[in-house]
Amino acid sequence: MIEKIFEAGVVGCGGAGFPTHVKLDTSADLLIINGAECEPVLKTDRYLMLNRPTDLLCAIEAAAAHLGVKRAVIALKKTYLEEIAALEAAIKSSGSITELFLLDNFYPAGDEHIVCYEVSGAVVPPGGIPRDIGIVVSNVGTMICVSDALKGRGFTHKYVTVAGHVPQPIVAHVPIGTSVAECIDSAGGAMDADYSVVVGGPLMGAVISREQAQTEPVTKTTSGIIVLEKGAYLQNISQTGIAHMLNRARAACVQCSFCTQLCPRHLLGHPLKPHRIMRKIAYSGLTPEILDDEDVKQALICCGCGVCTQFACPMQLQPDKINYIIKKEYAKADIRYDSKKEGCTALPQRDYRKVPSKRIAARVGVLPYYDQEMGKPVEYTPKKITVPLRQHIGAASRPVVTIGEDVFQGQLIAKCPEGQLGANIHAGIGGYVSAIKNGKIFIERRQ
Repeated sequence: MIEKIFEAGVVGCGGAGFPTHVKLDTSADLLIINGAECEPVLKTDRYLMLNRPTDLLCAIEAAAAHLGVKRAVIALKKTYLEEIAALEAAIKSSGSITELFLLDNFYPAGDEHIVCYEVSGAVVPPGGIPRDIGIVVSNVGTMICVSDALKGRGFTHKYVTVAGHVPQPIVAHVPIGTSVAECIDSAGGAMDADYSVVVGGPLMGAVISREQAQTEPVTKTTSGIIVLEKGAYLQNISQTGIAHMLNRARAACVQCSFCTQLCPRHLLGHPLKPHRIMRKIAYSGLTPEILDDEDVKQALICCGCGVCTQFACPMQLQPDKINYIIKKEYAKADIRYDSKKEGCTALPQRDYRKVPSKRIAARVGVLPYYDQEMGKPVEYTPKKITVPLRQHIGAASRPVVTIGEDVFQGQLIAKCPEGQLGANIHAGIGGYVSAIKNGKIFIERRQ
């Protein structure tokens, strides 16, 4: 099973793209399949649970047997009534060992550490991973790719939610490397000529311009494409510069500590206190000395969910963005969080401080898209694709094709470097290699 997953190039579909053959090559007590669809508006995993439940269960059974787990659980929100019914029917007809665990509709229910605690009652240590407490977590999209891999299919296509300011929101099934703009066109095109796009979810995704959307490719980790109207809140906030963020923090942070009180990781008992980080960075700046501060080092365990910025702060400051900047500085210095694997206890206030998913959607200006009715899924094949060689955690893949070479759909075009963490990459369309440059392989269909 591990060899087939490696050959197919499967990586985590909803996060940083950790290679799945490495994640599943272990043993565990509990396997959690994350179907919570963490961010508002996204509906890809919901579509897969509703339309491919048998494939999902087959992959879960195979992974559970390999891991030797005592329990296999699909965690999804109790509001997903149709998906629950589809899964229950598939479990009953197949005799699967898989259980369903129903979560409340809060944000970020799909955070890996959060879902571990909700299902098991155990807290992943700060800076740790679920495996530290005997749990393996994978999301629904990834397990569908595992199902395909077990049938000998490479990871060539991605299911992507295309929603927001478009005539007909859809789940598109497109070759990896398809441009964001073409995905938008498959949903009827943007309803404004001057639009911007969130690639990912509205809270943790990246905002790009209409011009960037023409060349930005769908990758193995692209979960959603949300079209925004001109002047949308998310577009405006994405344009705030670092210096301006720090100046505002210095002038306006009143140390109310709401960012800390509502931080999902802090509520799990992790020693993360965003209000202390904000105060110290605002007055000291990003100096080498401040990076030695123990409070500031806690930025390394921030999950970047955005609750502090988009929901908690009454002064419209951006603690999550400050933490992101700090983490980049630590990465440059090759400094990592020193996880001592100490046990943590969730705070008793946690159950009363869960952020309602619909309310945070309103805060970031995407409430009109929250309950959008999705149209029929679209299968789209572009004339050309741009395939990045780094779509995952680890080393960039190495091309095994040359410029001008003919390739067929599903052909291996880049390999994981031997002995390194990484993933294989396959062609999503048939055609020829038109270029290999800037860390990308360009493939065009023959006329």
